[in-house]
Amino acid sequence: MSTTPPPLPPQDGPPGPPPVPAPPPVPASAPVPEKPRALFASCPTCGSQVTYAPGTTVLTCGACGAEHPIEAGDDTSVDEHSFDTWMAENAQVKVASIGGQVLKCQGCAAEIESIDLAETCQFCSGHLIALTAPAGIVAPEAVVPFGVPRKGAQKAFQEWIGSRWFAPNALKKVGSTESLKGTYVPHWTFDANTASAYQGERGEHYYVTKTRQVSDGKGGTRTETYQEQHTRWHRASGHVSRAFDDVTVPASQRLPAKRLDEMGPWKFETAVAYQPEYLSGYSALRYDVDPQDGSTIARKEMRDVIDDDVRRDIGGDEQRVHQVNVQYARVMFKLVLLPLWLATYVHAGKQWQVMVNANTGEVTGDRPWSVIKIVSTVLAVLAVIAVLVFLFAGSGEGTASP
Repeated sequence: MSTTPPPLPPQDGPPGPPPVPAPPPVPASAPVPEKPRALFASCPTCGSQVTYAPGTTVLTCGACGAEHPIEAGDDTSVDEHSFDTWMAENAQVKVASIGGQVLKCQGCAAEIESIDLAETCQFCSGHLIALTAPAGIVAPEAVVPFGVPRKGAQKAFQEWIGSRWFAPNALKKVGSTESLKGTYVPHWTFDANTASAYQGERGEHYYVTKTRQVSDGKGGTRTETYQEQHTRWHRASGHVSRAFDDVTVPASQRLPAKRLDEMGPWKFETAVAYQPEYLSGYSALRYDVDPQDGSTIARKEMRDVIDDDVRRDIGGDEQRVHQVNVQYARVMFKLVLLPLWLATYVHAGKQWQVMVNANTGEVTGDRPWSVIKIVSTVLAVLAVIAVLVFLFAGSGEGTASP
């Protein structure tokens, strides 16, 4: 990262399913927006920088306390874009081959080159927000603004700590103010209409009465009847259809995908059209998972749901699925920024990370185990058992016949 200091001074399968019903046409020229723009950066009252206030639609000034409403941009709609159209024009584009961009500090005018959408100035701790998107980069279409403030995140985290058994005392320090970092993490969302043809078998259980010899408990045997389960299999084939909406795929590999998945579900009804003001005071990562890779992951998730649909359609007591031919139509996608409070701490020479969903308050993360607490608990339990055994043995001797 290069920096410039502030100026001085300043599949093969069965026959295909019937065609998916034709949806309303998608405008062929629906472009992915390329130039996010900053609309409001400093307080007109005192000139200090403003920060987005979680759970509101205002920017607040940390110096004078003034509040300034975020004015809606020219386009307030959250649009999805044709994935097939994007692939036809950008199939060879890889985000890894695209360099960074120059971010200019809204406070001291320092410039740095970064791949991220927003971060903090190393010179004055001011806000650095991307004003343009490099060619080939998909710009955010929507943002779910921070809804949980820092204090709310601290409370949620402390409650999470309180429910962790055998956690080391060092874990309690992670909820401190300076440990939490507000970050927007990019995610892809995919929509699709699917129609699937399948072939398989439906299994129906039936029972046969049989007999066997069992012990009678007196040294002999007795005859017992029992029901033995069998299955009749019948060929099955058919079609199922399903429409998917907002299948969400993490678009950044800088955070564990498993943890990001645990952060859901998100309240997408709170999403708004992307405006840079919502990034003021927070960091925002650029995606490093290409749309085509995100689509592959999303289709796998869709396929898991479709497989369940197929089994339900086959019915019976058991199912065997041999082939499923899925057709995807009207595949749409968008890039949305989702809010997280992140805490990273070091314990026993290892880094641990905790995430707080700044949209719902959900908490997840890695946690260490306190060996001292575990050993102490085990020893305490063993001591209690030993005392009980001693008391029981003593009681038995005291009541023994002479």
